[in-house]
Amino acid sequence: MSSLRIFICILISCCSFSTVCQTAEIDTITPYSKALPDITDTLNEIINRRLREGVDNANAHRDDFTLFSERGMCDEEILYTELRKAIFHSFSASLGLKGYSLDKQLRELLASQSYSLPLEDSIYRDITFLEGISLNLKELSNVVRIRDQLIGLDKIGHFFAEGWNYFEQTQEDNATIETAIAWGTELEEGTFGYLTTGIFSYADLVANFNGFRFWNGLRKKTKDPIETVIADFFTSQQISCNFDLFASIKKRKIVRKWVLGKKFDISEYVDGSWNEANNCNRYKDTAIEAKVTARIAEVRPGFLCPEDRTVCMKASKKYDGYAKYLLHPQCLIASHDN
Repeated sequence: MSSLRIFICILISCCSFSTVCQTAEIDTITPYSKALPDITDTLNEIINRRLREGVDNANAHRDDFTLFSERGMCDEEILYTELRKAIFHSFSASLGLKGYSLDKQLRELLASQSYSLPLEDSIYRDITFLEGISLNLKELSNVVRIRDQLIGLDKIGHFFAEGWNYFEQTQEDNATIETAIAWGTELEEGTFGYLTTGIFSYADLVANFNGFRFWNGLRKKTKDPIETVIADFFTSQQISCNFDLFASIKKRKIVRKWVLGKKFDISEYVDGSWNEANNCNRYKDTAIEAKVTARIAEVRPGFLCPEDRTVCMKASKKYDGYAKYLLHPQCLIASHDN
């Protein structure tokens, strides 16, 4: 057996027993003309159902304690654990690559409302096994429409999983959001991007950042990074710790419970920079970039990224000081064009 074949066998074995290769890519260039339904309401229904399940499970723990916190049975650690278990439909809140698992679940749940594109028909078909091992070992994620934007379902996995990691770093490690973004960028340059697929996705970074905003906003731990002070002041917590009258009467003591308030709406977070046709990808080397560019020219002659320059202008304004971390340089340049 040649040394190359041995090396390939080792890589396959490593990916089979590791989460390193469990990353997905998407192609929103090829299916641009597909008439896909808006899945916003359906996705919101799925996530809101899981959020309610997480809150109910957190409240169910109240009878497990003999000693209660000063918050009267509202334990945030239990809340976040149960929410993650419910959102990812997992028995564990931490083990495994949760974003990829959620991506795969949503592909099944939204199969009739999404577009599945085989790798061999995509703009990435010429990336070799060694250039993108994960890309060649499994299928691309599905493409869906949220309002007027085409995005990959992998972005929803990033939103909840990497968004949680950003949030956890800022809470437990006292890291800044800039530090968390830098961590996400390192992932794209390593196991979530260059190392496994040959592709660096700025749209992934935007999804991660907005996922942080979601987790942070559940209990309003800190100011939303892109809201004005006034707007943030008038934004309420999505989950609050409220007085439970009936439980208090029954137990003859003050009892509180978690209450889910405002419903989750993914459209409050998604914008055109989640679409890789606007927030362009970067590639590991010029050889990969040349292959992808050639295929894009075949599928959409004359296409230039960003597809919609106004998207970049809006995103640059929305993300303000964070835009330089989240938007591809071409999108940043387009945002300043008249």
